[in-house]
Amino acid sequence: MTQNKTYLHWNPITDSQGIMWLHLDQAESSTNVLCVPVLEELEDILSGIETGSLPTGVIFLSDKKNGFIAGADIKEFTRIEDHQQAMAHVQRGQRMMDRVEALKCPTLALIHGFCMGGGYELALACRYRIAEETSKISLPEVQLGIHPGFGGTVRLPKLIGAPMAMDVMLTGKTIVAKKARKMGMIDYSVPQRQLLTAAKKVIMDKPPARKLKKLLALSNHSLVRPTLKKLILRNVAKKANKEHYPAPYAIIDLWANYYDMPEKMLEEEARSEASLVMGKTAQNLIRVFFLREQLKAEGKKSTTIKKLQHVHVIGAGVMGGDIAAWCALRGLQVTLQDRHPESIAKAIGRAHKLFTRKLYGDRLAITAAMDRLIPDIGGLGIPKADIIIEAIIENIDAKQGLYKEIEPKMRADALLTTNTSSIPLEKLGATLANPARLVGLHFFNPVAQMPLIEIVTADNTDKEIAARTAAFAGQIDRLPLPVKSGPGFLVNRILMPYMLEAVRIHEEGIPAVVIDKLAQDFGMPMGPLTLADTVGLDICLSVAQNLANELDAEVPESLKKMVEDGKLGVKSGNGFYKYKAGKKVTPKMPASTVDVKQLTDRLINQMVNESTTCLRENVVENSDLLDAGIIFGTGFAPFRGGPLHYAEQKGS
Repeated sequence: MTQNKTYLHWNPITDSQGIMWLHLDQAESSTNVLCVPVLEELEDILSGIETGSLPTGVIFLSDKKNGFIAGADIKEFTRIEDHQQAMAHVQRGQRMMDRVEALKCPTLALIHGFCMGGGYELALACRYRIAEETSKISLPEVQLGIHPGFGGTVRLPKLIGAPMAMDVMLTGKTIVAKKARKMGMIDYSVPQRQLLTAAKKVIMDKPPARKLKKLLALSNHSLVRPTLKKLILRNVAKKANKEHYPAPYAIIDLWANYYDMPEKMLEEEARSEASLVMGKTAQNLIRVFFLREQLKAEGKKSTTIKKLQHVHVIGAGVMGGDIAAWCALRGLQVTLQDRHPESIAKAIGRAHKLFTRKLYGDRLAITAAMDRLIPDIGGLGIPKADIIIEAIIENIDAKQGLYKEIEPKMRADALLTTNTSSIPLEKLGATLANPARLVGLHFFNPVAQMPLIEIVTADNTDKEIAARTAAFAGQIDRLPLPVKSGPGFLVNRILMPYMLEAVRIHEEGIPAVVIDKLAQDFGMPMGPLTLADTVGLDICLSVAQNLANELDAEVPESLKKMVEDGKLGVKSGNGFYKYKAGKKVTPKMPASTVDVKQLTDRLINQMVNESTTCLRENVVENSDLLDAGIIFGTGFAPFRGGPLHYAEQKGS
């Protein structure tokens, strides 16, 4: 092999068969991104290829162990000052992809690990795409309030047809290589050991580039697009308000209006992308992206990096059982303890459904996950466990009694955690021989969907133990939020006043469906009264009473009466709504003359005011962590950037 010109980020090597292997290993970064310096070097390399002797082929590959390319550099978006600068930034990337596509020799993207955003747009510009079979591919830009801007909106519908292309771009979901191959997003999916051989063979054999099947090609036809656009818009409107999330609608318009004019479509893609980048939604969602990264970093502060292997969960109710299932899904051995065998059996059944869904029906993987989840009525896993997660009923005496029983059986270095949702650690740990070892590990329901875990500590909690607990949260792919022990911690303390205010408004005669619509129109994923029914009104009442005792607040009488009457929400079939087979029977929206702004302000200001109080009391370290906690713990309208950020923007 011959070494070509030396670059900081790229390493072009031409082998004996004339194939140029373009290795990307971005300097001073653990991940490859298409930042300006990387694109500038690529521009120089492409100029050399275009003007020099043509290689047999060009193969793009990454030298990073974690993956191919993560996309564009999001940090660069925060430094863009105006629409013109944004447009120039996008068009630079488009030009690079156009030049890759125009090369006179075969080009191939050799993918391993993740391949996201601009990384996959580079792959789309190549003639061939090969991925290691466990690779994950996505165009996640819509989650940042933008859309593919380096030609992705043009090339993907052409490659796989409009229905699948729209689904990929409108959801931003991640697709495993095996499925991506079936969809046509890549040409070949091979084991890691065969990647290099497969790439070389494809370049040398020059098979015909993939062509879209006629039926799928029809989905892009000018006579079909208007009808298909209406169907797609109808589905998108169910999930995303255009006013709040304009990016999905922009993707649809680009395809529907300009697909027959590729050059014009590229121009409009750049113009649209620039407008979105400068908009409030994208700016706030980019802020949320960095808040997520900040939380991830909290899980990496431990000086003891050792990964845990064995989790013991006590309590096989909905929360405990689902925590156990999630840990098993993430590759840990889990023993699940409960006094009632039927509770464990139900948890195992739910776990199987979760594994089937998350592992795409892969029987071997599902069987392996089920093997890692072990029923343990007698608590035999306690002495062997690296971490014990207590998830029994929310009762101080019951929890303290359990700790007295298990503490002598635990290893000295094992973590002892509680999934309590509102009881201060100072009270729970009072009977422990070593109260400094107890840490709150507060998951949110549903466990498999909610990414946040509160890492709750008291003044006497061992800091290294807390850091190890946060690292465990990161290990199971969750976002650890350090919070100070106190009534309701952070999320429930801020969420409960909002939910109780909704109950008070309901007491005033405003229908539940109207109240919930106000919240959803604001951008909340679920109305507060639907949320209360889902959590369980008995649980809401219990948490509310705990907080009321500590914070001198009032619990609405109507909530107490509903619980007394057995109206507990989804689980009883009746609450603020009626339920049939667990599904809400939504009443028709009544004609209403309510003051929308006033009632919305009443609801949201409860969260804003309590957030301000929590920040003042140092429940969390700073306003960014608070906003992150409420976004990832409650689903607070992400496009608004968090309750404190929303209040700041509203007041500015």
